Amino acid sequence: MSRIEVGQRILQEDLEWAKANSLLFHKHRVGCVNMISSPGAGKTTILTETINALSHDMRIGVIEGDVETDLDASRIRRTGVPAVQINTKGGCHLSAAQVNGALGQLPLERLDLIFIENVGNLVCPSIFDLGEHAKAVVLSTPEGDDKSAKYPAIFARSAAMLINKADLLACGALDFDVEKAIGQARRLNANLEVFVISAKTGQGLDQWCQWLRRLVSQVKILGQA
Repeated sequence: MSRIEVGQRILQEDLEWAKANSLLFHKHRVGCVNMISSPGAGKTTILTETINALSHDMRIGVIEGDVETDLDASRIRRTGVPAVQINTKGGCHLSAAQVNGALGQLPLERLDLIFIENVGNLVCPSIFDLGEHAKAVVLSTPEGDDKSAKYPAIFARSAAMLINKADLLACGALDFDVEKAIGQARRLNANLEVFVISAKTGQGLDQWCQWLRRLVSQVKILGQA
């Protein structure tokens, strides 16, 4: 059997698991956002601040993907929401089958929204569908404004882009052009929602949270059909 055939079989199996996950989300009328970024872009901090902002009107669960450790899941649990850790042991992305197993450990019937924090990587996670309703890519200002040109697939496939660590722009130490970053990303994806945020100061988080509320509302309406 050739490598191509093996790869196609793996992708097909993963697609079946993604469909199963999607059916679970539909059954329980729970939204799901797959968050993807380079390591250190601030996904976990964004999640903790988002959970704190939404805690009064939304029930949230989190699936954490890392190569090793449960450090991020422990941080999430301290906010009071359920979190399941997946360690890939060297794998560069989460698979839909892994996510399906984690979903069995979450109280889906009591949740409105699930975040999947994928393994830190802008390449591999862009290829695999996990059954989510939307991908959200996080780009931090210290990384540079050219990442959508270098890693176009994830920006083309995401519903939202968060430009994090915007508070660092004021000091003038970073060569990051916000408008350039947005323009490059929207040339790949004209419908991309963009949020310029700082998880540290709270800048832009209100707009991001409103987008999440709209997504969950749409999911619940579709779940009634």
